[in-house]
Amino acid sequence: MAQDLNRRQFIKGSLLASATGALAAGVGAGKAAAEDAPKPPPAAANALPLGKIGKLQVSRVLLGGNLLSHYTHSRDLNYVYALAAHYNTEAKILETLAIAEQNGINTMSMHNPDLPMKLLMQHRKQGGKIQWIICPTANIDASMKDHEFQVKVLVQDQGADAIYIWGVRSDPLAASGQVGLIAKAVEAAKKLNVPCGVGCHDLKVVVECEKAQVPCDFYIKTFHHHNYPSAPRPDQVKAPLSEVPGYWCSDPKGTAEFMKTVEKPWIAFKTMAAGAIPPEKAIKYCFENGADHVLLGMFDFEIAHDAKVAKKALDDLKDATRARAWRS
Repeated sequence: MAQDLNRRQFIKGSLLASATGALAAGVGAGKAAAEDAPKPPPAAANALPLGKIGKLQVSRVLLGGNLLSHYTHSRDLNYVYALAAHYNTEAKILETLAIAEQNGINTMSMHNPDLPMKLLMQHRKQGGKIQWIICPTANIDASMKDHEFQVKVLVQDQGADAIYIWGVRSDPLAASGQVGLIAKAVEAAKKLNVPCGVGCHDLKVVVECEKAQVPCDFYIKTFHHHNYPSAPRPDQVKAPLSEVPGYWCSDPKGTAEFMKTVEKPWIAFKTMAAGAIPPEKAIKYCFENGADHVLLGMFDFEIAHDAKVAKKALDDLKDATRARAWRS
């Protein structure tokens, strides 16, 4: 898995080097528009249902941050990384946040790259109310020095409403029997009086955190079925995640079964397998199988449709059998 992650990071870095330059030099108009952008309009009256995570009221649908940070998980279609970077200019990212609020999405989640974090703060200064659940990307080791520093910056300086532990960190820590470091990382955020969750691709992370009674407030766990054309064959599922073939939840049935035993809220992410599963199927699948919230990576033009799909799925679920009691 480490090799996959290193390769993924290398590909992203090399491909986005030119895209980042384009954003700096070739889309100056987009930056200027971002600086002059009007205040976001108020959220829609017909808001999405809410659940509670720690002290936060969180919409059942959250806006994912990968498209805002230009990381698309586009398998071997490498040009898509640069395409996303050229489309999601600074002005477009601010517009996307405003559209999310208009459609009843009151929370977004992502890691902490500099540009999107700057735009989140700008959105808030312009009147935006969307809450942020952010994962620091600093290394987690025995000293906790780098992790604690990033958490303090995110909460005290930038205004994050909640923190979660990045799956890129928690997966190998759980695999190597270092769940104690995950617990310390959680406690570092909770000391600042914000909710803290644990993110992961590997179900082992949730299993070990529950066994060790890690004091997290919620989990952000990948969840999608394998019924899509580019899904892996059973013999290809050899790790918790893979870019090619593209999957991020290696055991959806096992995940749904274990999460029935978990009392903490569950935010499902990678629900559409990076765009391979239509939202109508992905959202319904997640809510029926126990997720309390779904985290959706959406371009601006997808948000209204996906919010409508989620509302229908939740309305239909009232008379259906849900696999897990609501935990938020």
